[in-house]
Amino acid sequence: MKSMTGYGEASQQSGATKVSVQVRSLNHRHLDLQLRVPREYMALEEEIRKTIREKISRGRIDLFVNRLPGKAQAHKLEMDEALLGQYLASIKQAKKKHKLAGEVSVALLPSVPDLFHVREVEVDIGRERKALFNALIAALKKLEQSREREGRQLKADMQSQVNQMTRITSALEERAAELGVRQQKGPAGRAGDNGGRGENLEVASVVLKGDINEELVRLRSHVTNLGQVLRETEPVGKKIDFMLQEVNRELNTISSKVPQLPVVQLVLEGKERVEKIREQTQNIE
Repeated sequence: MKSMTGYGEASQQSGATKVSVQVRSLNHRHLDLQLRVPREYMALEEEIRKTIREKISRGRIDLFVNRLPGKAQAHKLEMDEALLGQYLASIKQAKKKHKLAGEVSVALLPSVPDLFHVREVEVDIGRERKALFNALIAALKKLEQSREREGRQLKADMQSQVNQMTRITSALEERAAELGVRQQKGPAGRAGDNGGRGENLEVASVVLKGDINEELVRLRSHVTNLGQVLRETEPVGKKIDFMLQEVNRELNTISSKVPQLPVVQLVLEGKERVEKIREQTQNIE
């Protein structure tokens, strides 16, 4: 069992470029991927999504990819040599025409308009792809470990609630058995005992509403299956949510058929346990 919340990060070096990946998961009914990648890696976005889907089936996933190139890698300075030639030819011609003295200093070159241009160096995606996906897989592995740690805590708490549901089911079965025995004695009860007659009349009216043995059999089956599902390694969040609906349905039917205070109290306690499990189910994959 895994929680839907966790965090993982990793980085890889590709030449002078450092690629780092941070991934965070939060609760969500379905798989919701939110990617933030540098524009240089946009062509790899669908492949990144596929890699995540292979590891995670449920939750909101926020992925952040950072690319930090080396200082000399990001940009390249270029000089327009043809333009420089035109400037020098023009200066030479002006000197000759106007009989000017002196030489052109190199220090003047940076001030010449449009002589120098800074351009971004093209990224070798093929070379950096390996670093990116190595970092991604490592970050996802750490995320999975984080989700598993929290999942073990959730499992322990949910198992405790299932144990209480098993106890409540046994108590309901005992109440049903008591009602059955008392009903077999008949509505007459103990002669001359008005309290006994009133109690037996109450039992008779309860039985008229229907027997709850079938509901109890289904309830125990659902609770037993719920405990088994908690031990599965596959994603079980949606399965548990469905089983809790079935447990609630049986509890409602039982309280409707046998509206006696002890039974109603047990049903209410059972519903409280169901809600606690449901709250935890929102956090598991």
